[in-house]
Amino acid sequence: MPEDLEPRKRPLTSLRQLSLAMELPFVMVAGIVIGGGIGYFLDRWLHISPALTLTGGALGFAWGMWDILRRLSRERNQESGRGGG
Repeated sequence: MPEDLEPRKRPLTSLRQLSLAMELPFVMVAGIVIGGGIGYFLDRWLHISPALTLTGGALGFAWGMWDILRRLSRERNQESGRGGG
């Protein structure tokens, strides 16, 4: 009986992996755009050089990387939990 259930799990796992792969670039770009955008508006408001735009973009990049690693770690933990049982 367990052999009959295994093929049903594979398409769901493949779809989850595909959706994750499609989502991660948007997470990365969103972090950079949001961080850089906040820095840009602070630069314009304070009338200073693009230091805050670059800082905001770098912080957005760091947030995007952290979020991607968090999501991948969570996905790996879910996969190992399913494979073990």
